[in-house]
Amino acid sequence: MSISTGAGVFHAIVAGPPEGRPVLLLHGFPQTGLTWQRQIAALAAHGYRVVAPDQRGYSPGARPQRPEDYRISLLVDDVVAITEELGWTAFDLVGHDWGGAVAWWTADAHPSRVRTLTVVSTPHPGALATALRTDKDQRERSHYMIDWRETPATEERMLAHDALELRALYAGKVPQDSAEAYVRHLSRPGALTAALNWYRAGRPDGAIGVIDVPTLYIWSTEDSAFGAAAAQETGRWVNGPYRFETLQGVSHWVPEEAPETLSRLLLEHLRAHGEYGTAASIPFADSPKR
Repeated sequence: MSISTGAGVFHAIVAGPPEGRPVLLLHGFPQTGLTWQRQIAALAAHGYRVVAPDQRGYSPGARPQRPEDYRISLLVDDVVAITEELGWTAFDLVGHDWGGAVAWWTADAHPSRVRTLTVVSTPHPGALATALRTDKDQRERSHYMIDWRETPATEERMLAHDALELRALYAGKVPQDSAEAYVRHLSRPGALTAALNWYRAGRPDGAIGVIDVPTLYIWSTEDSAFGAAAAQETGRWVNGPYRFETLQGVSHWVPEEAPETLSRLLLEHLRAHGEYGTAASIPFADSPKR
C-alpha cells in the first residue's frame, strides 16, 4: 500500500487483519521492508496487523536530496506520521540495523505510543556511544561509517562491476532473490545516495534517554557491525521490562538468516505484554539498570 504523509508517500508491505493489534517493522541499510517477509507472515498468521514501510529515501515518493533531511529526529517524525495516517494511537515497534536506531529514538521520544519495543542487532545509541569511547573492537567495527560519510564516490564504488561491493555486504547470508531485489532497488537513480544520506546526516539533534517501554533486544555473535561490549551495555539503558537474547553463530542479517528464531522471540515478546502493555508473569533476563 501507499501511505501519504507530510514528508511524502511511503511504500509499505501490509498483512494481517485490519482490526489486529498493530505492529510496525523498520528495515535497515541496504534493504527495504522486504527484509521482514518471514516475520510479516508469522505475525499476520497470529492475527497481528503488520506494516513494513520502505523508509525515507528508500521510498521514491519520500526521497529528499539533502543529507540533513535524514536527521534522526525527522526519521522519528516519519514513524509518527505513518502511524497517525494508519490511525494507530499505540503500536508495537520493531527495528533492525538503522531501523533499530530509529526504533530506539522513537521509543524514547514517544513512550506513550510505543506499546513494546523490539530491536534486532542495533544496541541502544547510548550504549553504542559508550562502546565507541571505551572499546577498541567497536571503534574498528564502526570505521566503515566514517568512510561512507566522507567519501562522495561511495555510490560509484558500491555499484561498480554489477554492484559487486553492494552485493558483498549481504555476505551470502541474505537469500539470493532478496539480495537481487535490494540491488535492483538501490541501483535506481538517487536511491543509493538517499540510503547513504542516513550516514551523512550528522549527529542527532539531542540526547537519548533510558527506555521505559517493555524491550526485547536481540544480538548475534557474528555481527560484523556491533560487538559484545555495546550489546551488553544496552541493558543499562532500559528501565522497562527487558529481555536480551544472543543468537550464537548468526551474522548481522538476523531477519533473513534466522527467521524462525526471530519470529518466535518476537511473538513471545508481544504475548508477554498484552493489549494495554501489561507484563505477563514470566521471567525476563536480569540486566543492570542505569
